[in-house]
Amino acid sequence: MATLAWGILGTGTIAKTFAKGLAGSKSGKLVAVGSRSRATADAFAQQFAGIRAHATYEALLTDRDVQAVYISLPHTLHAEWTIKAAEAGKHILCEKPLGVNHAEAMAMVEAAHRHDVFLMEAFMYRCHPQTAKLVELVASKAIGEIRLIHAPFAFSCDPAAEHRLVNNALAGGGILDVGCYTTSLARLIAGAATGKPFAEPIEVKGLGIIGPTRVDDYTAAVLSFPGGILAEIVTGVKLPHDNVVRIYGTAGSITVPSPWIPSREGGTTTITVARHDRKEPEQIAITTSTWLYALEADTVAEHVAKRQSPTMSWDDSLGNMRTLDRWREAIGLVYDLEKPENAKRTVHGRPLSAATPTQMRYGRIRGVDKPVSRLVMGVDNQNTMPHAAAMFDDFFERGGNCFDTAHVYGPVREKLLGQWVANRGVREQVAIIVKGAHTPNCNPKDLDAQLERSLGHLQTAYADIYMMHRDNLDIPVSEFVDCLNRHITAGRVRAYGGSNWSVERVDQANAYAAAKGLIGFSVLSNNFSLARMVEAPWGGCIAASDPASRTWLSTHDVALLSWSSQARGFFTERAHPSIRSDEELVRCWYSDDNFERKRRVEELARTLGVLPINVALAYVLCQPFATYALIGPRLLSETRTTWPALGIELTPGQVRWLNLEIERAP
Repeated sequence: MATLAWGILGTGTIAKTFAKGLAGSKSGKLVAVGSRSRATADAFAQQFAGIRAHATYEALLTDRDVQAVYISLPHTLHAEWTIKAAEAGKHILCEKPLGVNHAEAMAMVEAAHRHDVFLMEAFMYRCHPQTAKLVELVASKAIGEIRLIHAPFAFSCDPAAEHRLVNNALAGGGILDVGCYTTSLARLIAGAATGKPFAEPIEVKGLGIIGPTRVDDYTAAVLSFPGGILAEIVTGVKLPHDNVVRIYGTAGSITVPSPWIPSREGGTTTITVARHDRKEPEQIAITTSTWLYALEADTVAEHVAKRQSPTMSWDDSLGNMRTLDRWREAIGLVYDLEKPENAKRTVHGRPLSAATPTQMRYGRIRGVDKPVSRLVMGVDNQNTMPHAAAMFDDFFERGGNCFDTAHVYGPVREKLLGQWVANRGVREQVAIIVKGAHTPNCNPKDLDAQLERSLGHLQTAYADIYMMHRDNLDIPVSEFVDCLNRHITAGRVRAYGGSNWSVERVDQANAYAAAKGLIGFSVLSNNFSLARMVEAPWGGCIAASDPASRTWLSTHDVALLSWSSQARGFFTERAHPSIRSDEELVRCWYSDDNFERKRRVEELARTLGVLPINVALAYVLCQPFATYALIGPRLLSETRTTWPALGIELTPGQVRWLNLEIERAP
């Protein structure tokens, strides 16, 4: 077990509780405290002899003697100061909940990963041997197959409206303050029952009472898990409750009288196991001489070298935050700071700026007056501002500046991107692709109307690139060219092209434009990936991976914006001849020649020390013609694992070998 010198950010009640517990730790020593003022820092330090008092949080993070930081600040400050602690090279124990929402938690985990520091969400009950015993009982089928978990954690208080427990601006309410415990335990028990470290709920349904301060006063939810397991979870800050956990199985039940704060200062706790085949319930005693918060500190020290602890792993915390988001969504609770118009700050609290230097590659597209990143962020899966802002901020700071939207994706996605651009003030630094005229509305009249709506949603006067989402062979190309040139003349569009247009139709359009002195297609957005598209995922889709299309692209000044550039996950572990659960993946990409391409990708990836998806994406970017890859990461980790592709320079021979054009690897 490592020995750690601790600093504490914050001087509230929980900070003092942790400091007292740390005194009984086998591994930790408190050396400093940081506060927002000299007076509160000094007052705290006087209670714990021999520690330094810092009048700012920044000062504590620059203290060279501090190795690990306990963050005991209000919920809304967890993300910013966890990220700053990671940047300072400090190991981190952050009070629950890890962030206000899943998006913040993602950014925190990414910071820990990037700066190679330990991070754990401070669920102290997870570190107590009582919880380990509970998991053991469930996993060993002590009460048979688990059917129902009843997990309440609620209390009644009546603080002033500005108090953090009931303050909307501070992300108050029961769900985040103590409902996170009930959710984490339900996921833990459902996981133990199904042979996993934790389980994610299939459904989350909830009802709640939102009080006059616009936070959840009390609420209940039902979670359904794989294996037919249900969980009733209850929480509140205005609800007195016994807070006893009960677990029901096919052969009996388990009762945990003190699940959340077992033996705060050491001692004995009990778990009751009642089986249908026994007359008397069994009382299982769990004894420890170590204080609860000392156990937590020792857990950090025990696992610090591995950067996370199985007690509360990063994936576990991320899943817990995602479930809390779903619970809040079920009762209609959105904090003011999460509303699009209010999301002015980045998660790390600094102004948004692109990193220099950056791995990003850029190209020039005819008609667009700024460099365009070769990776393009798809705006097709973001449903909330926190998620959108986290994904867009990260992409921008990595050097990405091009975003792909579409009228058919729905106004929510366009509005989120538009609000993010406005909030960050980066309109002239980003290139926005707008798509419209999707079947059955693929005609100039609908194009006009959809473009106007999309620009309104995006809060912008122009699209850097406009693409017709489909073609309509019943309409002469001249009508589309005339229509788009009117928009270029009016300043609403800078460049245009088509998605899922044949090269023959593009040739016709550009010939007409040249003859009339008009502007023609600058871009084509068809599928292009190393994996051959066996069958189109959606109607009206066209691929450009065939030899004739590649030859055409090599001889025309039209950039290719490739959708499904990584074949929708074909080059990951999701695809194997024996795995057929993803019907779309099987239908669109499974073939003998594609699996041979996958084998070669994996071989080259091992040689280069990268992921197969990186090699597959590098294939798209290393063509002898202008290519831009549309990517659709749902998580920050997916963006991170995509990025190494930018550092791979495939030779022409490697490109040909990957595509089965030659037999031997060069």
